[in-house]
Amino acid sequence: MDEYLTKEERLHVIDVLKKTKKALADEDSLTLKELSNQTIHSASVFQDAGSIAFAVIVYSLSKLLERKDTLEIKNWASFSKKVSAKLDMAIESMENERFNDYIDDLLKLRKLLSSISESLTSYVQEVLRKASINKASKIYEHGLSMEKTARLLGVTQWELSEYIGQKTNDVKQNQTVDIKKRAKEAMEFFS
Repeated sequence: MDEYLTKEERLHVIDVLKKTKKALADEDSLTLKELSNQTIHSASVFQDAGSIAFAVIVYSLSKLLERKDTLEIKNWASFSKKVSAKLDMAIESMENERFNDYIDDLLKLRKLLSSISESLTSYVQEVLRKASINKASKIYEHGLSMEKTARLLGVTQWELSEYIGQKTNDVKQNQTVDIKKRAKEAMEFFS
């Protein structure tokens, strides 16, 4: 995150950090996903590592929170406190306009995610990778080229295009057709 970040955007980042901390404390995975999506605008406008890393981290937190019972994460309370402490550090760095420290705080937070449990290391790595691809698709939807988006998120263009293709097919298959249009198509088919 560079010094070109406007005061408004900096305040927005601080607000999202605080809301993330609260959503984590409330164990509200839906709000975490929404907060992750809020950072996509910043990431697409500023194309900075901070916004992108934060979007991936928050989305990954939401996924871990959703599955904490299924995954039997025994040390969730301790892990959550550590994440909260790292978020406090990131908030302080952003409030004091120490942008490089903010990036370091996010890197430490990402590393903390990977350390949640030795038995879950590969799972967490997969969650982070899928979160990166998911967020890349959202940034791509905001108009960045596939090449630049893939590079910003550290995924391959192939992974990104495959995910976008699946997403596009899912949307088309789930669309309903108006009954009048279906009747007209049926009549045309039989005539």
